[in-house]
Amino acid sequence: MKSLFANVWTKRVVSVLSVVYTYFVIRLCYLSIFYNISIRDRTSLCIILSCISLVAIIVMLYTRKQILTRICSFLILPAMLPVVLLYFGEWGMIIPIIICGIVILLMSGAGEGIKTALATVILLSYIFAALGYFMFTSFFVASSKDEVIASGTSPSGDYRYRIVNTEDSSDGSTSVYVEPNTADIKNSFATFRLKNLERIVYTTRPTVGDVEVKWETQTRQDITKFYNSISDKIEVTLTDEELQKLGYTYDNKLMLTNLSASRKFALNRTASQVDPVRIDELDQKQLDFFGIGKDPDGRYYVKDPSPELVKKNGSEPGATIYFNEMKPKALKYFNNKNVDPPTGITYFNVQKSHTVMLNTLTDAQLADLGVSDSGDVMTIVIHPAEDSEEGEQPKEEKPAEPQTTAPAEAPAEEAQEQPAEEENGEAEPQPQAEQPAPEETKPDNSITKVVFRYYVAELEDYYNVNSRKLSLDLLRSKS
Repeated sequence: MKSLFANVWTKRVVSVLSVVYTYFVIRLCYLSIFYNISIRDRTSLCIILSCISLVAIIVMLYTRKQILTRICSFLILPAMLPVVLLYFGEWGMIIPIIICGIVILLMSGAGEGIKTALATVILLSYIFAALGYFMFTSFFVASSKDEVIASGTSPSGDYRYRIVNTEDSSDGSTSVYVEPNTADIKNSFATFRLKNLERIVYTTRPTVGDVEVKWETQTRQDITKFYNSISDKIEVTLTDEELQKLGYTYDNKLMLTNLSASRKFALNRTASQVDPVRIDELDQKQLDFFGIGKDPDGRYYVKDPSPELVKKNGSEPGATIYFNEMKPKALKYFNNKNVDPPTGITYFNVQKSHTVMLNTLTDAQLADLGVSDSGDVMTIVIHPAEDSEEGEQPKEEKPAEPQTTAPAEAPAEEAQEQPAEEENGEAEPQPQAEQPAPEETKPDNSITKVVFRYYVAELEDYYNVNSRKLSLDLLRSKS
């Protein structure tokens, strides 16, 4: 038996267990960056992790001179740095792994000089990372106190919501958050929830007394009919792949935008008309005026490109520069050159449009774009606080999130006349004068409003659960 454990091949085989342990530490590092954690039983988790880490220490000390174990000993502590910062306070999970990392780093078979240098670098990394992280969260994250007053899931189980009262220096606010309920990673001890998927679908100031949530199931056809009855100018933003699926090419989605007054007059438009102009609607004379050529197959190109544009695009001199083959930096250069030098006024820009009108899409096309046959629709009933003044209504405001063009977006002319309502964090199209308002006020001053439709979330791809992008918002997210 002694000879078996002394055999170098036995140690090499056993060192694979070090790789397994390190893999799970790196996996925990990944989860800490992109997921919030909710631990169900901290005591049980601490005991189990302590036992596993103890076994890992024994295995690594036994195989400390093997190359796999040496590499693992250098990786555990750096991989735990995001875990320590982002899961700060979960000491029952952090401490056993940290102790294992320290022991194996100091006791590994690497040279003393290498261990000293690595330990110094790791220690300084922890110090500076902790200092930077806590300075960021102290100075750049708004100070407020949040209280969750209600939470739950939709009937289908696809979405969950929470209603939060926020106390701040501006009389507070009440917000409704919705996020997918299908992106969690669950095990016996903890649940990992994907960060930055929550979307504010409704916000009002000041805080309200009570918010009642009602869910219902609506079909795709009914919701489409509802939106088309409100406006025939609702636009849907699509990706390049989705446009191609619908039969659009790059060239028939090219637009002239940011037109100056003189260029508008050349197109027989008034100075007040701000809508982009489709290039495929221009005749040959108008195309020549803008320096754009058209092939018999419908492809548009730059007529008489400058040497600088040819160089930016990496084309051979004399080659035709088609817009659909133009590099982004070349297109940017082309647009920047269409400027009046004395005044700096832009003559026009050429860019591809990614929007289509909702009323041009058939039900089959909506299905191809990923909109389910039916889904959840969320309605809230807001009851004013008891101490609020009689007749006073809560003031609705837009969530502090980037706005995108959605099926629930009002035309520009209508938006100027009446503040846009909000649904799924977007501006909801305003109904015409003959149609009922989307927000209903009852005699008891309560307000009923639809704030979330699955239809918009799926069509605009609100919840991309497969996206993993590093951003500072990941540091702000808390469980």
